[in-house]
Amino acid sequence: MKIDRTWKLPKPEKTEYGYDWQPVVRVGRVVPFGYKQSEEDKDVLLPIPAELELLEKAKKYIRQYSYRQVANWLSKESGREISHVGLMKRIKIEQKRKSNASAQSYLAKRYKEALQKAEKLSKERIGRIADSTESLQST
Repeated sequence: MKIDRTWKLPKPEKTEYGYDWQPVVRVGRVVPFGYKQSEEDKDVLLPIPAELELLEKAKKYIRQYSYRQVANWLSKESGREISHVGLMKRIKIEQKRKSNASAQSYLAKRYKEALQKAEKLSKERIGRIADSTESLQST
């Protein structure tokens, strides 16, 4: 059985006051940008809202500027180093997860529709068999 050892960050919920960031379980040895290690439990990563909000802004800047420029800006604004390669990996992983989630959602919808159709056909088929059995019993 294959174990997925990559960290998976939860999608933040947008509230009227901003994003609602959640703690995550530490999987690898590297603490991702926007999180810090908990003092009580070394396997729990606590969110740093200021860094995570800067990261959200950085994702928008990627459309206009290079990863190196955005990583430099992000490092200056947050006070925490992030390389352009680290930023690129983080954004690519999030894009991949978003794409996978939308594909899974689409497939789940299709499978649900197919299941409903199969159940309908099954009920119709059982109904015909029951009707023919009843007609045999009555004769």
